[in-house]
Amino acid sequence: MRLKNKICAITGAGKGIGRSAAELFAAEGAKVFILELDERNGNEAEHAIRRAGHQAVFIKCDVSDNSSVQAAFERVAADVGTLHVLYNNASVYLNGKDGLITDIKPDIWNRVISINLTSIYHCCHFAIPMMIKSGGGSIINTASSAGVIGIPGCDAYTATKGATVALTRSLASEYGRFGIRVNCIAPAAIATDMVKQSNPDGDDFDAASFINLRTPVRRWGKPEEVAALALFLASDESSYINGTIIAADGGITINGDLAKVKTAPKTDRVMKGN
Repeated sequence: MRLKNKICAITGAGKGIGRSAAELFAAEGAKVFILELDERNGNEAEHAIRRAGHQAVFIKCDVSDNSSVQAAFERVAADVGTLHVLYNNASVYLNGKDGLITDIKPDIWNRVISINLTSIYHCCHFAIPMMIKSGGGSIINTASSAGVIGIPGCDAYTATKGATVALTRSLASEYGRFGIRVNCIAPAAIATDMVKQSNPDGDDFDAASFINLRTPVRRWGKPEEVAALALFLASDESSYINGTIIAADGGITINGDLAKVKTAPKTDRVMKGN
């Protein structure tokens, strides 16, 4: 029960990593507020957690809209009056629309910025005063390998994730004195619907080649593995960790250029010294 009696809010918790985190946090003793725009996914997540005997409340919330986020946290305050953990998990990647900065249409740029970055402002704006009042807590932001290395062809997404990394460090510096720790997870190659949609179409992208050449552990990551890291950051076990950017990527961000590759190697090659 690593989160016993903790109140947690998780954005985008209707599916993928957010859903896994909601289920894990609840199983570890937290009451979880599922802030999700999709009503079907949100309700399914709430019901699944309740069927397992744990506490969860779905609140329909558009994280890109300030008034919607305000209403969500007012609901949390009215229900429990406090907040200990905020997991800013919600993100979007618009395959086929995001791309080179010279090609991205203004409405696409603004949409990606509003969901991936401005949502963090919205949530922190209302959550941090609640956390200060409760005596501190943990904020977990979601970046990406795109926030720490260069990835071609998704400039709007990359901009939001780089900004998330920088904002995490600023918030950690500013609110540590209030007992609020702010850390960031940078996932990559996690087997979620969004990642599947982000893979380029056509012959230029070879998934097997990507895994073999760019992922040292030679496999896709699981949402549950990222959720486990989020649980650690949410719990008191990470009480002296603040302002960190933790990659959950199987080693992708240490492995160089992520440009597309066409031919998957049939066997691993090990270079030997003279």
